[in-house]
Amino acid sequence: MTSTGPATTSELVRSPRATLSTLHRDPRDLWPEHARKLYAHLAAIYGEGDVLPPLAGAWIANQRSDNTRRAYARGFRVFEEFAREHGTHPLGVKFVLADAFRLWLEQTPTWVRVKGGARGEMVRSGPPYSDASRANALSAASSFFSYCDKVSDAGVKNPFDAVQRPTIDPDYSPTPGYTEAEWATLVTTARYHHRIAAYRKRAYALLLMLYTLALRIDSLLNARVEDLGEDQGHRVLHLEKMKGGGRRKKPIPPVTWNALQDYLDGRTTGWLFCTSSGGQLDEAAVWRLCAALARRAGLPVRGPHGAKGDGITHALSRPNARPDKVQRWADHKDSRTTQRYNARKELLDDSPGYGLGADLASALAPEAD
Repeated sequence: MTSTGPATTSELVRSPRATLSTLHRDPRDLWPEHARKLYAHLAAIYGEGDVLPPLAGAWIANQRSDNTRRAYARGFRVFEEFAREHGTHPLGVKFVLADAFRLWLEQTPTWVRVKGGARGEMVRSGPPYSDASRANALSAASSFFSYCDKVSDAGVKNPFDAVQRPTIDPDYSPTPGYTEAEWATLVTTARYHHRIAAYRKRAYALLLMLYTLALRIDSLLNARVEDLGEDQGHRVLHLEKMKGGGRRKKPIPPVTWNALQDYLDGRTTGWLFCTSSGGQLDEAAVWRLCAALARRAGLPVRGPHGAKGDGITHALSRPNARPDKVQRWADHKDSRTTQRYNARKELLDDSPGYGLGADLASALAPEAD
């Protein structure tokens, strides 16, 4: 592959910098965090005069949810690294190299931290990219080129249109779900087992919010204290940045409200869940918190993303559960999404193999004596 430089790629799309230069204020100041970070990352590699950094940043800023922005930015970095290592500017990638990217993702070890190495030292020695990670990287690259086509004066061919993507089974989750008893153990551990009271209160309230409101972690971390309110006698959390856009009012159960007020301790402004200095709590910190609590509770280590799924599964297992109500509570537009959580549990609890195994064990029992 021959390198395609900025002079050639700038002809593919209308240069964002040409537009920016006519404005009194730089619109990049209004970009969300992941758009700014991707722009800075690419500008450090290609220079600010290249069309790629502002174009990729604008593409990320154009996404509806923070979760999508984060996932696409992460996937695009993988694609950009691949293109650069193969001597091609990302905007110059054609189908042959795009399809090679698919094969590269299947075979290439992932980056892992070097134990005992320097701070931030990484090496490609991890397992190859998972199906979900490969699908994300390919989707991110395809979305980027689709965006280029929309903002282009002459049109841009998406080289990923014909690239096959991994088949993701929506009914399968590699993450082990917690039972209701295990959730009670986890929450109890969060409530009582931390030497610093403020951290203990925050962990307890955070887990209850995720579980009893069926929240995505990014939605919760973007919430502010000012988003709390009342509606028809209910304590509610107003969310404006749900997946896919839109607004929601999430009723807060009394046990969760009491834990939240104990944590806030009279605070009326700022991020709902914040650092000790008042900054926004990030997802990495919540992952570390959940992992530490799980180990302390003797449970499988998981991140915060499983909380919503567990809540849905447990809600659907209630006697006389109404799937339509659970669907609205979980903010699912499609009932099939909600039923997948039911299907996962039923595939385990209602497996005919248990009955066959029990009968076989009974038949073999006399021979064991």
